[in-house]
Amino acid sequence: MKKRRLGKTNIMVSEVGFGGIPIQRITQREAEKVIKFAVEGGIKFIDTARGYGVSEEYIGNALLGIREKVYIASKSMARTKDAMKEDIERSLKNLRTDYIDLYQLHNVKDEETLKQVMTEGGALEALLEAKNSGKILHIGITSHSLDLLKKVLEYDVFETIMYPYNIVEDQAENLFEEANRRDIGVIAMKPLAGGALEDGELAISYILNNKNISTVIPGMDSIEQVKQNISAVDIEFNDEMMKKCKEIKEKYTQSFCRRCGYCMPCPQGIDIPFSFILKGYYDRYDLKAWATERYTAMKRHASDCIKCGLCETKCPYNLKIRDMLKEVVESFGF
Repeated sequence: MKKRRLGKTNIMVSEVGFGGIPIQRITQREAEKVIKFAVEGGIKFIDTARGYGVSEEYIGNALLGIREKVYIASKSMARTKDAMKEDIERSLKNLRTDYIDLYQLHNVKDEETLKQVMTEGGALEALLEAKNSGKILHIGITSHSLDLLKKVLEYDVFETIMYPYNIVEDQAENLFEEANRRDIGVIAMKPLAGGALEDGELAISYILNNKNISTVIPGMDSIEQVKQNISAVDIEFNDEMMKKCKEIKEKYTQSFCRRCGYCMPCPQGIDIPFSFILKGYYDRYDLKAWATERYTAMKRHASDCIKCGLCETKCPYNLKIRDMLKEVVESFGF
């Protein structure tokens, strides 16, 4: 497995990391087999989160005795100092480790949320205290908002960013180039476009062809998936593969949400991009219970759409959002 430097963390991570969200679909014993096989195959970077169900616990148990062979990243949706402090302690316990290599502010959506986590009493204070005490070694941030991460690059405190990047979603290439210039590590999530892309080897090869990417973290819950993802590292990306990627991108041009957020705010209060994200987890990742729990917790749902069409006038990709929201209702039932 080839390695790349994760920005100013100076960590040398495997080009392909382990995305920890899908393992909640399988048992602890199965997860241990998959994770250990991945580590033996050269995967040295494992990403999970407080919000990924039993993922942290599965990973912690699987890494007993081999913790020193990997770098662990987790993340939290906590926005206050006290809540983040509690989540860090929970992650340490779940992961059965004394330290976590990278801890990230999870899914920071907008400037208001960024201000909240960075102000006095905000989540960043807890991260800095944990870093000073050695409980976490580095601080990162994840988001689905390109505009938000452009602002994040201005803050020296963040050592890594995580953002979707795949054959269909390439809108962040300039952001990644600037992150690399500022020595900020880039973690590519959603490499298979939320399960929409079927050729995993092609998808990962495409991402690794971008030298501004530090590591890509496809979700894995089987040894077969691990084998496929690892094999992509040795594939030499060529013009024919790029041609195929362009054909795939054209296919999804007017039917895939890039989560840019320009459709927002919805007059009915629907979080349109997040609705599409959860539909992807429900339909393509087969995380039905997990996705339904989060969809149900939303204040407004796709069924609240009155088909005003305002969102479609603002979408830079000309998506048929009203029709796509109808499909969300068909998946979740409301």
